[in-house]
Amino acid sequence: MRRALFGSVLIALLVLGGTVVRVWQVARVDDRTRADVIVVLGAAQYNGKPSAIFEARLAKAKRLYEEGVATTIVTTGGKKSGDNFTEADAGALWLKRNGVPANAMLAVGEGSDTLRSLQAVANEVHRLGLKTAVLVSDPWHGLRARAMAEDAGLEAWTSPVHSGPIVQTREIQFRYIWRETRALLFYRLTKTPATDFGGTDVG
Repeated sequence: MRRALFGSVLIALLVLGGTVVRVWQVARVDDRTRADVIVVLGAAQYNGKPSAIFEARLAKAKRLYEEGVATTIVTTGGKKSGDNFTEADAGALWLKRNGVPANAMLAVGEGSDTLRSLQAVANEVHRLGLKTAVLVSDPWHGLRARAMAEDAGLEAWTSPVHSGPIVQTREIQFRYIWRETRALLFYRLTKTPATDFGGTDVG
C-alpha cells in the first residue's frame, strides 16, 4: 500500500511539474507564422472600453495584422448581465478607433469563458472555409487556449502578449502560471472549463 501510495503521489507530482514547465515554455514562444485569422481572447471591458489587460492583447493583434500575419482579426467574448457591450464588440470598437478597417474584423460575441468563446470562433471560422488561427492572449494562457482551440477543430498556435499588467512582476507571473497549470489539468481531465464547477477562468 505504501509503495502504491508513494507511486501515485510521485506520478501526480511529475504530471504537475511537467505541466508547469509546458505552460512556461509555451508562454515564451511568439509564433508569427501566417494564419487565416488572428484570434484575440476577450477580457474585461467597461461600457465599451477594454481593460488594460484586454487592450494589451488588442494592441498585439493589431501589430500582427500590420505585419501581415493574417488579414482578419477575430475578437471574442460575451457579456455579463447588465453590460451594454460584449467583450468582442468592445475589442472591435478599439481596433476600429486605432485604424483597423471594419472589413478586417470579425466580432464573435458568444461565450463566457475561453472554451465556449473558442468553440464559437471555430464555428464562424469554419463557416468561412478557414481553419488556421494565431491566438493572442496572456503568455500563461497560451497552452490551455491552444488545447481548447485544437479540440474545437482549429489549427492553432500562439503569439502572446509580453507587456501589460499580467507580466509586470515575478510574483504575478508565478501566480498566473500556477493558476493556468491547475486550469489546464482540470480541462484535460474533464474537457470542461473550471467555471462549470465554481472555479475561475482567464481569457
